[in-house]
Amino acid sequence: MPVVSVSMPAELIERLDAVADDHDYTGRSEVVRKSARALLSEFDDERLENRPLAGTVTVLYEFANQSVERRVTDIRHDHETAIVTNDHSHVGTGDIRTGSTDTAPADDAADPVAKATINRTQPSYCLDLFVLESDLEEISQFVGQLRAVDGVETVDYSLVPLDSVGQLPETQQNT
Repeated sequence: MPVVSVSMPAELIERLDAVADDHDYTGRSEVVRKSARALLSEFDDERLENRPLAGTVTVLYEFANQSVERRVTDIRHDHETAIVTNDHSHVGTGDIRTGSTDTAPADDAADPVAKATINRTQPSYCLDLFVLESDLEEISQFVGQLRAVDGVETVDYSLVPLDSVGQLPETQQNT
């Protein structure tokens, strides 16, 4: 079997090793092979091919990372015909005003806005939610391009075939 050299952060290597140990894999190479197979087959679902689909895609990345936000926006524009709607929100605890008064100035104690402090203990995130209506190829390209953006933490999705909404699966229709 050919050997492939891959660069990744130390934290990711530690997580791979932990998964290998916790789930009795022979080592990190087996975990990487299994992960690669899962990713490559993710959109190989014949039941979804050539069908109209609706889906949601969520994208999470660190707040104030303008290069990531700009790239996500570019991808959104590239797929605008498939996107029904999208929402951009800020989530997490960092850089978000909290009700703590630990560091609020005493003379502004009556003003709830002045009482708010900035909590910088954890990063905050941008969460983009996309609703799409398209075919499997378009949606898989959209998800793949988002996942390829350096700095995107997670991309999750859910798909629904529009032509089967309200219908029983074929195995239950004949009973």
